[in-house]
Amino acid sequence: MEKLTGALVFAQSGGPTSVINSSACGVFETALKQGEITRVLGAHHGIKGVLNDDLFDIGQESKEELALLKTTPSSALGSVRYKLADPAVDDTDYRRILEVFKKHNVRYFLYNGGNDSMDTCYKVGKFLTENNYPCRVIGVPKTIDNDLEFTDHCPGFASAAKYIATSCMELTLDGKVYDKGSILIVEIMGRHAGWLTAASYVATAKGLGPDLIYVPERNFDVDRFVEEVKRVYAETGNCFVAISEGIHDENGKFISDYAKVVEDKKDMFNHAQLGGACAYLANIVKAKTGAKVRAIEFSLLQRCAAHCGSSTDVEEAYLAGKSAVLAAVEGKSGVMMAFKRSVVDGKYVCSIDEVDLSRVANYEKKLPDEYITAEGNNITPAFLDYVLPLIKGESRPPFVDGVPRFANLKKVKAD
Repeated sequence: MEKLTGALVFAQSGGPTSVINSSACGVFETALKQGEITRVLGAHHGIKGVLNDDLFDIGQESKEELALLKTTPSSALGSVRYKLADPAVDDTDYRRILEVFKKHNVRYFLYNGGNDSMDTCYKVGKFLTENNYPCRVIGVPKTIDNDLEFTDHCPGFASAAKYIATSCMELTLDGKVYDKGSILIVEIMGRHAGWLTAASYVATAKGLGPDLIYVPERNFDVDRFVEEVKRVYAETGNCFVAISEGIHDENGKFISDYAKVVEDKKDMFNHAQLGGACAYLANIVKAKTGAKVRAIEFSLLQRCAAHCGSSTDVEEAYLAGKSAVLAAVEGKSGVMMAFKRSVVDGKYVCSIDEVDLSRVANYEKKLPDEYITAEGNNITPAFLDYVLPLIKGESRPPFVDGVPRFANLKKVKAD
């Protein structure tokens, strides 16, 4: 292996999670110990931080604050949703990245994110290689949606799933206190994949969860939905429904679009900003049943609840960051760290695998058919074997004066 000496740049991208900073902690603590890595830099707001030469000198941070990243939610360096153009059409951004990398002698670039971020990572690595600039580029996975291909699961998913299951159990108890029944519809993140919404089934399996669960992997029929809700409500006096934000009709139109609230809001990757489906459906159900109906969007709460984190998720996120650094130093490039599941002596074990970035970029992993009931309105028990090992163990930040103590980085600008 050819030894490569120079600086390392780490950047965070896409939606935050409660454990993305644990991966940052794994990267920083490991990179600062490597002789080949002369300097560790953090990009402010993802790839834009590189383009703007807006980099933080991580070596100036205290070990204590870096350690606190492990249980600090959100993206400590700042995130971004920025789409790089096809370099064959416009290589302006790529030439700027190369310029900044040369200025700081960057020889290691680690990008932490989901589908679109892995596409960015792949494009940057390919451009650097084609321009004969030695730099090892590694993708560090992150997404609560759990929709990255070629990895058993993604850092961030388990903690969000744990929060969803816990919240559904609490809501079930809350909703059954009155002598008069009600209907509750909760909306859970998931544009095209229903992994997070499926997590509500954990609560159902414990006897305190949704009666009906709808995911984007199946077409959604409003009339049929109303009849199913009416049936459960008539039988039990209450009805609890969990839906994915990305549920859609047979023509592919998001149910949230019918609310005419966020139809035209899209990000740089042409993704519509979803939300509002549960409120829309709640109004329909109320009109059809006359029942007391509530609509709740978990929204950002499900991705930033570090106080209800999975210790398995936290440790695996850290492992992903640590492994990315070690793989880069060992000579690997153009790959994403991935999780491989196995069972040893009857116990769940997670190990690190490596997947070529060209295979990962822009692919989405859907919820398998075996996890969805034939009727398309619930989740099967088989899902529990997949998800329960991931949400085990409790993690939360240290508390001071009754509230969490999160990391507070100095963010010294790199010269």
